[in-house]
Amino acid sequence: MPAYAIAHLREAAPHPEIAEYIERIPATFEAYGGRFLVHATPHETREGDWPGHVVVIGFPGIAEARAWWDSPAYQEIAPLRSRHIEGDIILVEGVPEGYDPAPAAKAMREALAGE
Repeated sequence: MPAYAIAHLREAAPHPEIAEYIERIPATFEAYGGRFLVHATPHETREGDWPGHVVVIGFPGIAEARAWWDSPAYQEIAPLRSRHIEGDIILVEGVPEGYDPAPAAKAMREALAGE
């Protein structure tokens, strides 16, 4: 099942270390089957507040996403970003092909009926 690293990064002033991070990051995730799905593209906020930028890296599975995040190669360059850009980053597992949300709704209704 696919997994994703999703970053919500706040606006930051340009800095040479950020440019270096951007140049070096692909080499850190390619070994884990990762690839950019969203990077340096504009987004439309339709509800709420979402200042900054969105980055999504896709992986074959959550194990590969975790291995990439914990890898010495990524941990070596992470400070190049984190020293200059505030943000939130999550790893999340996707849903299988043909996913049906109806069982989740049913479980919620059953839980509400039991209250």
